[in-house]
Amino acid sequence: MTPAALPNDWPFKAQSSLVSTGRQRFWVTDTGPKDAPALLLLHGTGASGHSFARTLPGLSQTYRVITPDLPGHGCSPGFAGRLNLDAMAQDLWTLLDTLQIRPQAIIGHSAGAAIGLRMAELRPVPQIIGLNAALGEFDGAAAFLFPILARGLATLPFAASAITAFFGRPGTVERILTGTGSPLDPTGRAQYLRLVRDPDHVTGALGMMADWRLQGLLNRLPQTQTQVTLIASEGDRAVPAQVSIDAANRIPGARLHLLPKRGHLAHEEAEDGLSALILNALMPDLRTTAPPRT
Repeated sequence: MTPAALPNDWPFKAQSSLVSTGRQRFWVTDTGPKDAPALLLLHGTGASGHSFARTLPGLSQTYRVITPDLPGHGCSPGFAGRLNLDAMAQDLWTLLDTLQIRPQAIIGHSAGAAIGLRMAELRPVPQIIGLNAALGEFDGAAAFLFPILARGLATLPFAASAITAFFGRPGTVERILTGTGSPLDPTGRAQYLRLVRDPDHVTGALGMMADWRLQGLLNRLPQTQTQVTLIASEGDRAVPAQVSIDAANRIPGARLHLLPKRGHLAHEEAEDGLSALILNALMPDLRTTAPPRT
């Protein structure tokens, strides 16, 4: 999708621009005071930076908030061979170098949390906050079949166009979102419908899923050096809360907060985008004493 294709009411369009890093181009939303400590927000597979539309206002009062579309998603072009975990983590650091930013924290939703943890392995990051973090591999036959299926679809001619035609209907998108435990309001559904109808976005999401390998990162969780907070929804049907519970038990000093009723897109459901909860986790006096797990 090109920036020109975005409607004028797309979240924070006026505060966004294409940033070239030499190898990649990222569509980046840059909000908050330019001299404030910086946060990096990373969305999950199949979404875009719009996912944090409700989160940004609360965070941007105190922090400079950098919210890119991941490679191949939204308005950020994708490149074959650069949609895996390691490449995306490296390319996001290149983006931050281009912007001359060192983030105080990385807040990642779903797969974005895994990317944030990988970034923290490459360079120090004071804090990672995961929202319904996708920190588990597929089990059983799905572990074998799903990446192969995604890889095959990503390489088939016209596959993305066929997927947009099949899934790019309001009722279908509504059922998919409801299936995550987060039905969303009409505005949220319309935004995902626009993404699903874009073949370039679908191709990028398929490419990311095809190259998604987490086992190395999962094996290294007990060696995590940064402070980690995991926020998980008990109503998440896409990444069950147990995934975050298990990960928190393996990460030294990790904090865990469970949200009742919310679904996978909890930050898109909550009126404040979970910004109050995130700001609470970012408070310096909470970094040395972990609250009880709820």
